[in-house]
Amino acid sequence: QLVKLLEWREVNHMEFCRIKNVLDEILLMNKTSELNDILKHLIDPTWVATGLEIDFETLVAGCEVASTKIGDIISLDGGNDQKINSFSLIPHEFFEDIESKWKGRIKRIHIDDVFTAVEKAAEALHIAVTEDFVPILSRIKATVSPLGGPKGEISYAREHEAVWFKGKRFTPNLWAGSPGEEQIKQLSHALDSKGKKAGEEWFTTLKVEAALTRYHEANGKAKERVLEILRGLAAELQYNINILVFSSTLLVIAKALFAHASEGRRRRWVFPTLVESLGFEDVKSLNKIHGMKIVGLLPYWLHVAEGVVRNDVDMQSLFLLTGPNGGGKSSLLRSICAAALLGICGLMVPAESAHIPYFDSIMLHMNSYDSPADKKSSFQVEMSELRSIIGGTTKKSLVLIDEICRGTETAKGTCIAGSIIETLDRIGCLGIVSTHLHGIFTLHLNINNTVHKAMGTTSIDGQTIPTWKLTDGVCRESLAFETARREGVPELIIRRAEYIYQSVYAKEKELLSAEKSSNEKKYSTYINVSNLNGTHLPSKRFLSGANQTEVLREEVESAVTVICQDHIMEQKSKKIALELTGIKCLQIRTREQPPPSVVGSSSVYVMFRPDKKLYVGETDDLEGRVRAHRLKEGMHDASFLYFLVPGKSLACQLESLLINQLSSRGFQLTNTADGKHRNFGTSNLYA
Repeated sequence: QLVKLLEWREVNHMEFCRIKNVLDEILLMNKTSELNDILKHLIDPTWVATGLEIDFETLVAGCEVASTKIGDIISLDGGNDQKINSFSLIPHEFFEDIESKWKGRIKRIHIDDVFTAVEKAAEALHIAVTEDFVPILSRIKATVSPLGGPKGEISYAREHEAVWFKGKRFTPNLWAGSPGEEQIKQLSHALDSKGKKAGEEWFTTLKVEAALTRYHEANGKAKERVLEILRGLAAELQYNINILVFSSTLLVIAKALFAHASEGRRRRWVFPTLVESLGFEDVKSLNKIHGMKIVGLLPYWLHVAEGVVRNDVDMQSLFLLTGPNGGGKSSLLRSICAAALLGICGLMVPAESAHIPYFDSIMLHMNSYDSPADKKSSFQVEMSELRSIIGGTTKKSLVLIDEICRGTETAKGTCIAGSIIETLDRIGCLGIVSTHLHGIFTLHLNINNTVHKAMGTTSIDGQTIPTWKLTDGVCRESLAFETARREGVPELIIRRAEYIYQSVYAKEKELLSAEKSSNEKKYSTYINVSNLNGTHLPSKRFLSGANQTEVLREEVESAVTVICQDHIMEQKSKKIALELTGIKCLQIRTREQPPPSVVGSSSVYVMFRPDKKLYVGETDDLEGRVRAHRLKEGMHDASFLYFLVPGKSLACQLESLLINQLSSRGFQLTNTADGKHRNFGTSNLYA
């Protein structure tokens, strides 16, 4: 804006005063020994901010030249030698409005001639008003009339920028040559700039109008002279424009630093210790300090006197953070982001002590919102942002992602989140990924360094409340019902939600608890696995909890694929044409439904029962069959594996084939008798 004003020569005297103040503050810092070093250290960041490479000596010299130029022209004391004209008979507002437009801007030495001309014109106006209007006022005051007598005054018509006589009923009924009559005869109605009568009560004389014209012309010349001098000064300062821009930017940085340091000391913040940012491999080989350690971290927007909870953050790798709603996850991410950013900038951080690496990038992803202009949903926006984050992350980066994959369905969102965590873990960056997707802890993730952290909770009078403290472990309590109740959701809705939760998820919670207990006992499970040659290889695996079902599903999917592919190859060797060239097994997880694409298609499916037994079937209505199975007692958590085939006849063949072959491979089926419904599929294809 300053550059444009100087180019257009539209800088007013106030802007020139501000420019000189900036230049003088730079010069003052240079002359003050305590501030001189700070001034020199701020040269480099100002280079970065402005793109102007100006060394220290050039800056000081340029400031002295520009400040002197402005000081020689601009009146800095408000124009104490340029008083507004004032006369007792003429309203002061008239002179104030006219002369304040140019007085007090330029030193009088540069405008003395036009200044004198204005003073003489003002005095001439005062004389004209005295001679033509005062006798009339004296006559009116001498007239005694009980009601409806003459009225008159010398008044300022602001909209016309004129001083006129304003009165009524002052014309005598009988002219007797008394004092004031001659002046009354000289009065005429005042006219506006368009030559129309200004009003019935406004009057003037030729002498007053001539004096007004002279006064306005003198002020016009004075104003034009002032503008001419200001434009000339702006033209001269264009040669110093780089110095002006550099100086103003440097002063903004200096004042921002001063304000930051003052507020930081008031809030008891500290300067951090900056350490070299190393990757995981470097830590092991060089045995150097790695990671970020912040003691007594608090949210930067809160004051320590407010009783805020402080947290200690010792981050040596990626954190996978869980916690209840309102437990402080988002606040922790924002606080860490602010502390890291302030720290690498050499500024004070909201903590008791801090060791912060030199991060090459700090990336924060909070809540995503849809973007109708880009035709993107909130989840699309989130994926776009996460793509950018992953693409720019190195082992020296800090990545903070809040409630990852919240905008899509839980199962696939959990898997995407797990894959992203694997990627960040493999890169070796520091950071936090917070989530409410607790299913992520049942996934088989290839992670080596990621640790589980949680925002703590405590129980008071039977109620779970957050402590806002960062702890080790996993927090599966969301406090969703408590949050909804606190925000005013009707109690009837919350009670119904609690009932649904207990009826649907209580058994699942009990099952998870039992699996956890079993995990502590480290029990083992034996599964017969067939290799591609058809031999049965006993595989001893130590499984627990949800892992047992997942491994069983993988084994069944592998066996189904091999059996069906071998059957297809056998039919081709016998030159029997089949429409089916291969199979692709798809999964229907607990409480999921088949996709719409299966409607009207024949399919073969395997049901995984809670007792780890299998059921093999075929159907033309997969959605209805899944629903029917789950309606049976104890089957509501059943999951399925299926593949589509061209026609019911082939589906029946493959159903019988799988029943017989899976049984012979050691899998426990509940419907082995159904395999005898056809005369095919009973022989061992690997014999």
